[in-house]
Amino acid sequence: MSYSPRLVSRSNLWRTFIRHSSVSTVTELPRKLKRSERKQWVTSVNELKRKARLEREEKQSAREQILRPPENGLLVKELIPVAHQVYAAAAELLSCSSNVAKTIALYSCSVCGEVHVGHTPHKIRTCDGVGSLKNKEHRWMNGGIEHILPLVESFHLYDRLGRAVSHDEQLIVDRIPAVVELCVQGGVNIPEYPTRRRTFPAYSVAGRIIDFERRFPKEEDTPVWDMGVCYVSDTVFIHLLLPAAEVAIRGMESWEVMRSGIRKLVSEYAVHTCGYCPEFQVGPKGHRVRNCQAFKHQMRDGQHAWQEATVDDLAPPVYVWHVRDLNSPEPMANNLRRYYGMLEG
Repeated sequence: MSYSPRLVSRSNLWRTFIRHSSVSTVTELPRKLKRSERKQWVTSVNELKRKARLEREEKQSAREQILRPPENGLLVKELIPVAHQVYAAAAELLSCSSNVAKTIALYSCSVCGEVHVGHTPHKIRTCDGVGSLKNKEHRWMNGGIEHILPLVESFHLYDRLGRAVSHDEQLIVDRIPAVVELCVQGGVNIPEYPTRRRTFPAYSVAGRIIDFERRFPKEEDTPVWDMGVCYVSDTVFIHLLLPAAEVAIRGMESWEVMRSGIRKLVSEYAVHTCGYCPEFQVGPKGHRVRNCQAFKHQMRDGQHAWQEATVDDLAPPVYVWHVRDLNSPEPMANNLRRYYGMLEG
């Protein structure tokens, strides 16, 4: 891999970053949303209204509608290998990041949550959290792997076509990483998280799912795709024998493989996020747990404002200021911030 940063314009430079990948690009950093702002819609509101109108017409006609995988409960066979690749890449990314984090200092702001990678935290005044100082200086504390790889959780669904998780079931149903849940629904079999694998498709009649298959599958049924993931633990052991630089490169490659695979999976498997808070749910619909505490949650009785999610909602990137000289004892100055760039942590 070869990385060549390019010059960027001086307008709004504090919101630009240089993304390191196989092809060097310069992209504007996403703007932080205010508490009262909703996340950007993936599908336009007019398109959503059009689809809702068509669904109402289908319900009134009471005709049988043939569903395509995965809406009919079957797996998308072309994406089963992709789900295994994403699961393996996520495990390798976590292993590489944990090993590299042991050799590099990580800091996190206790007020706004900004992250800094490097020995000396920067002095750039960009803290805008609740309770921040007037000069907007950060209050640094020691960070960890959870600050550069935020954990996004989702309720585990035994039957993705079943009813949504209710408020009374929030302590009964398991919550697992959303990436793992997406891989399970995509075809990865994990004994700790059993899921229903249909052999016959479900149908939609008047907007209701009709399942002609019996409720529980046979015990002797073999899974559609059976690929062991025991090599993940071997990969973790191999990382202990490699230099930190090589482990970091493998971690960056795993990040891109995971993101690319997630993008393919979410194009077929529905994922939802709350428009005002980070809550996430993998499945055809969001859950019914009333634990939203974001903007105007009282008007929704704590219900989440579900909308279509993106890859950044499932695997959120963390942007940090790029430290060019690791051996410099001087921290990054605030008056030079327009000459610095930002990277994905």
